Amino acid sequence: MVLSGTQGVRKRPAMYIGSTSSTGFIHLLYEVLDNAVDEAIAGYAKNISVRLMNEDGTDVAEISDDGRGIPIDIIPKVGKPALEVIFTSLHSGAKFENKAYKVSGGLHGVGLTVVNSLSEYTEVTVRKGGKAYRQRFSRGVVASDLEETGAVDAQGNGTTIKFKPDKEIFSASSFDTIELTERLKDLAYLNPGLRIKFIDERNQPAKETEYLSKNGLADFLDYLRGDSQPIIRPIRISKSTDNMKVELIMQYVNTFTEDIISFVNKIKTAQGGTHVTGFRGALTRAVTTYSQRNGKAKKGLTIEGDDTREGLIVVISLLMQNPEFEGQTKEKLGNSAVKSFIENTVYSELSRYLEENPGEASKVTEKVYAAADARESARRARELARKKGIFEGAILPGKLADCTETNPEKCEIFIVEGESAAGSSKEARDRFYQAILPLRGKVLNVEKAAEERIFANAELHTMVTALGTGIKESFNPDGARYRKIILLTDADVDGSHIRTLLLTFLYRYMKPLIERGYIFIGQPPLYKVTKGKEVRYVYSDQQLPGIMDEFEGKCSVQRYKGLGEMNPEQLWETTMDPKKRVLKKITIGDAELANTMFTILMGIDVDQRRRFLEEHASEVKFLDV
Repeated sequence: MVLSGTQGVRKRPAMYIGSTSSTGFIHLLYEVLDNAVDEAIAGYAKNISVRLMNEDGTDVAEISDDGRGIPIDIIPKVGKPALEVIFTSLHSGAKFENKAYKVSGGLHGVGLTVVNSLSEYTEVTVRKGGKAYRQRFSRGVVASDLEETGAVDAQGNGTTIKFKPDKEIFSASSFDTIELTERLKDLAYLNPGLRIKFIDERNQPAKETEYLSKNGLADFLDYLRGDSQPIIRPIRISKSTDNMKVELIMQYVNTFTEDIISFVNKIKTAQGGTHVTGFRGALTRAVTTYSQRNGKAKKGLTIEGDDTREGLIVVISLLMQNPEFEGQTKEKLGNSAVKSFIENTVYSELSRYLEENPGEASKVTEKVYAAADARESARRARELARKKGIFEGAILPGKLADCTETNPEKCEIFIVEGESAAGSSKEARDRFYQAILPLRGKVLNVEKAAEERIFANAELHTMVTALGTGIKESFNPDGARYRKIILLTDADVDGSHIRTLLLTFLYRYMKPLIERGYIFIGQPPLYKVTKGKEVRYVYSDQQLPGIMDEFEGKCSVQRYKGLGEMNPEQLWETTMDPKKRVLKKITIGDAELANTMFTILMGIDVDQRRRFLEEHASEVKFLDV
C-alpha cells in the first residue's frame, strides 16, 4: 500500500513531528510560528501574535504576522491557488526551492501541510493588496474554497493561521505554557525589534504578555547569566558569507557548569550539532595556543575541552541556506561544512581578542587552569572512590529492593521519595521486573556545586551504584541495569523540587540515559473521586470537573498530596501497573527546561524569581500552604 501526501502524514505522524504526545502537539504550533518568524528574518514582519483558546477540551492556536501574506495567485500548472497547494501538498512551499527565503526555519515545504494534515481544522486568512482572503481545511483536505472576505488597510498585509490539533491523532490536548513562553522569549532575543504578543484566553480573565528585545543577544546573555557574577566582559563574534551568517556572544561567570544555547535559523538545536562542535574545538585551540605563547600555561596541567567551558555562557545563532537536521524535529544540525566555518571564524576572532585584551585574557586562563586543577582533584577523588568500591562492584546498596529479572530490557526501577512511599511501592510492585530505590530528603544541587561534592553525597552514591552505569570517566550507558528509570515523587512542591534536582543531575552527568529514552516520570493521581462503591482516579485538574459532572456532584473528592497516602493496591492500580499507568518520557528538551526552571526558582536572584512567578502565577492549579 502506497500513501501519498496528507494521507501519509496522518498514517505516520511521528516521522514529521517526532511523536503524538505533548511534544508533537506543540510542535504543530512551532511550525506555524517558525513560518511567521521567517517573514521577520526576511525583513518583512515586525509583529507576531500567538493566541491560545480552548474548544471542547482541546487547545486551539492562532498565529498572526504582518508579513507579505501567503501567495494566493493561481498556479497555472495545477489550476489551484498557491495557498491551497502549500497547505495540501508536501514540498510545495517557496522555501523548498529558496525562492522567497534566503534562510528559513520551517520544514522546507512540508511544515504547513503537516499542520493541516494533523489538525481537525485549519483556517487561513491572508491580507494582501487591501483585501482579505480566507480558506479552510480539515485533516489535510480542502474544506472550503479560497474566498475574498472584504477590504482591509492597504498597509495591513499579513497572514493569520488558526488550527485545532486533531484529538484522533494526539494523546495530549493542551500546549505547555512554560515551554511556549520560553520559546517566545528566545525568538524575541534572537530578533531584536520584533514584537511578539502572547494572548492566553484558555482561562479567564485572559492574559496578554509582550516580548521585545532591543539589544538582542546581549539581552539574552543577561537573562541566562541571572545571579551569576561575570568574570570578563561579553565577547561578541559575527561573520557572514554568501550562504551563512553566525552571531555569537560568550562570557565567563563564577559557576562550574557550561551553558551553550544554539540556534539555526532561529530554531533551538537542543542537541547541538556541527556548529556547536566547531565552536568547542575553536575555543579549546584558541585558549591553549594563547596560554602557551604567552607563558600562561601551568606546569603539569594539560587543558581539556571541558576546562575551557567551565562557567561559560554562550549563545550561537547561525543563519544558513538548506540546513540538514537529524530528524524532522530539528534538534541537531548535521551540515559538515558548518563545522569548519564556525571553527575557523571563532578561532581567528577569539585569538585576536585574547591578544588585544591581555587583562581579560589573564582572567580567562586563570579560570581555565583552575578548572583543570579541579578536574584533576576530582579525578583523584573518583579514583579513590573506585578503589573503595563506592560506585562500582557487585555489592548493591542495601536500601535497593531489586527485582529478580536480570535482563535490563525487561527491568524497571522506581526512584521514590521517602520511606513511606518506599514501603507502599515495595508492597505494590511486581518483584519479578520492578525494583524500588528510596531516596531520603533532597539530593545535592549539582547545578552550582563542584564535582568533589558529589562524592560526599550518599544519595547520589546510592543511585549511581544502583543504576550500574558508573560516572564520569567510567560512565557507560550500556551498563544500565534498567531500561526504564522512573522518577516517582509526591504531587506537591517538595516532590517537584526533588524531581527537578534529579533531572538536573541526570542531565549533567548521565545525559546519554536521557538521549536513549531510559528516563521517565511517573504520574500518580491527583484525586480520588468516590460515589458509593464506584471509584475514579483523576490525573489532572482539567479532568476533575468532567468526572464530577458524571457523578452529578454527588461524590467525595480526596486530594492526594503524597504517595504514602495510597495503600499498595491503589498505588499498583494507578501508578505502577504497565496496563493502566501514565508515564512521561523525558527528552533532552524537557531536561533543559527543568534545568532552566531550577536556576530561576531556586537560585539567589530574587528579582528573576519574582518576575517568573508574576508571569505564571495565574497558571497555578494547586498550592501547598
